[in-house]
Amino acid sequence: MTATNTPLTISAAELSKRLESGSPTLLDVRTPAEFEEVHVPGAKSLPLDTLDPSRLDQSQSLLLICRSGGRGQKACDRLRAAGFTATNVEGGTLAWEQAGYPVVRGRKSMSLERQVRIAAGGIAFVGAVLALTVDPWFAGIPAFIGAGLVFAGVTDTCGMGMVLARMPWNRRGASCSHIRAAP
Repeated sequence: MTATNTPLTISAAELSKRLESGSPTLLDVRTPAEFEEVHVPGAKSLPLDTLDPSRLDQSQSLLLICRSGGRGQKACDRLRAAGFTATNVEGGTLAWEQAGYPVVRGRKSMSLERQVRIAAGGIAFVGAVLALTVDPWFAGIPAFIGAGLVFAGVTDTCGMGMVLARMPWNRRGASCSHIRAAP
């Protein structure tokens, strides 16, 4: 199968069939902390921000999964552009778990999406308080955060999320040594 005739997405049920019938390479592109909290058995952690197609074996057909499908699709697009056969798991780990399939649970962590909401809300709040109590020019802070959130929604790219994904609390247990590199 080539990258052009492989389905772009598969369902959790199709993933289950593929895992039962062999050993496809399932890459989870969430942060190491998110992966540690819950993941599909047999998945390998390869965070989206460290995904380097040149370090992967192009002969492997890759399945990509994340929390709900967005980051998995970005990884899939990046790998397909580099000539890989890559398929995204529609709905991600949430769909897998909701379908009743088994998961591996580890230490609980805060999702990246929740961290972004807390950070954006906190920065906007502080900016608004400063604008009301110190100088009206501080109103630019919540305006900037609001514009960033609109941009993130329109482009499906979140700069704050990318920065937070690199924070030490989201990097614990990060290791890519289990991914076979290209010869």
